[in-house]
Amino acid sequence: MDDILILGGYGNFGKRISKALLRHGLPIIIAGRDETKARSLAKALRAEFPQAQLRWAAIDAQSGLDRHLRRLRPSVTINTCGPYQTKTYDIADACIASGSSYIDLADARDFVTGITSLHDRAEQAGVSVISGASTVPGLSSAVIEQYRQEFSRIESLRMGISPGQKAERGLATTQAILSYIGKPLGPAGRDKVVRYGWQDLYRQLYPELGPRWMANCDVPDLDLFPERYGINAIQFSAGMELAPIHFGIWAFGWLTRLGLSIDWPRHAKTLLGASNWFDRFGSDAGGMHVVMRGEGTNGAPHERSWFIIAKNGDGPQIPCVPAILLAKKLALRQPVPTGAMACVGLVALEDYLEELKIFAVRTYER
Repeated sequence: MDDILILGGYGNFGKRISKALLRHGLPIIIAGRDETKARSLAKALRAEFPQAQLRWAAIDAQSGLDRHLRRLRPSVTINTCGPYQTKTYDIADACIASGSSYIDLADARDFVTGITSLHDRAEQAGVSVISGASTVPGLSSAVIEQYRQEFSRIESLRMGISPGQKAERGLATTQAILSYIGKPLGPAGRDKVVRYGWQDLYRQLYPELGPRWMANCDVPDLDLFPERYGINAIQFSAGMELAPIHFGIWAFGWLTRLGLSIDWPRHAKTLLGASNWFDRFGSDAGGMHVVMRGEGTNGAPHERSWFIIAKNGDGPQIPCVPAILLAKKLALRQPVPTGAMACVGLVALEDYLEELKIFAVRTYER
């Protein structure tokens, strides 16, 4: 069995993916620019999994990756190196050229939807190139696939994520959100309402958690789901547990809307550090909601709401699951479509939740 290479393997998501793949008995290579961090995580995981097939490598994914891929010969490469809003497809291109399948955790709208530009090359090489193997659109599409048979037509979809304040937050995720706050988002399906990043505030009631403030986010689902599911109106939002932080980001967005030219992602490290100071006032519990409305199979109005709640700081496990399941399938040579595609409908909700059963995660529906 060939190795699974994890770029950014010691990062916020990479370390969780690394551990999960070892738990499944799969051989991995933990890789990243920082040799010390890669070696340190490898040492810790080797102590936890003494029989593991585990290596580490110092790799700058943006420089000389072709050479490393030829040397290491992974069957699958998982790219966790965000933010993807500013990235090209160089890593995926290198994987195709080397014969390695490629998976990323991107939630950048243009990046994920544009991955199909590599389809012909990937198909000719006989590899799978999958973008968006994360909460969106990986989990969000799994939920829709699970419940779509209840509807003759899904007319609207409202989704969102609210992490716990104490849940580990990565710099790349912070940079991604800051890249579009206050900026107009592209239209979603036939919905012509102009939405702005981190605007349109509303309160979402979660089981166990209570109400959380939400605001607009830009995700690939806004383009992918109208085409696949025929949904006319889609809104995706995110929210911080603590209102002062949530409204602070909202105010930053208004500065952008008022015409101030501020490079918010450049200040991501400082703002992330400042937000961490508030951890003492928050919890380690977060959630996601998916609310579908439309026409039931009997022709009457129908609504289905689905929630996933994570406690004990286990929220960051959720975005990792699609990459884990798909990498496992590819490594074991189980059926996965070849070519380049967004991660829509590739992971079943049942399998998703099975992977999460060892964590403090529960789901609700109504």
